[in-house]
Amino acid sequence: MTEDPTPRYTVPGLEREAAGRLIGALRLRLHALNDLHLTLKHVHWNVVGPHFIAVHEMIDPQVDRVRQMADDLAERIAALGGVAPGTPGALVAERTWDDYSIGRADAIAHLGALDVVYTGVIQGVRAAVEEAGEIDTATEDLLVGQLRDLEQFQWFVRAHLESAGGTLVTAQARTEKEAAAKGAASA
Repeated sequence: MTEDPTPRYTVPGLEREAAGRLIGALRLRLHALNDLHLTLKHVHWNVVGPHFIAVHEMIDPQVDRVRQMADDLAERIAALGGVAPGTPGALVAERTWDDYSIGRADAIAHLGALDVVYTGVIQGVRAAVEEAGEIDTATEDLLVGQLRDLEQFQWFVRAHLESAGGTLVTAQARTEKEAAAKGAASA
């Protein structure tokens, strides 16, 4: 993080230092959501193949909801007395993950990669929920609602990758490229 997130003031009932810890966690979640909404649009624009229209149309509602989640987090950061960094430079400087690595590709390849992306985002939200639960129930509640939606979106993605027997074609994939290759091979 490029600056001390401890605010000069915060919401009643929270100590400034605790609010600063929370703001720090929320800033990274904000970056993750901004990155996710751009990644989803990238997939929307670069998906091809026989499942094109299904994936193309499935992605836009996810983009809209993820953008709303980012707005909600930014407003919570501001309410806590912090600064919500919304610039691309701040996102790139502070993120802890690499840029999405798949260009124009088959729908199933993109969905395989998105499954890995969603896993990373969801794990980050779960960690933030745990930290928020120790500090502020209002923020914890906001994150829990977002977690539910993100898990549903991953389920939508995984439904395209799952066999009738319940096996994910991208099981054991650790990277986007590995998951994309497994997805493409199964198509």
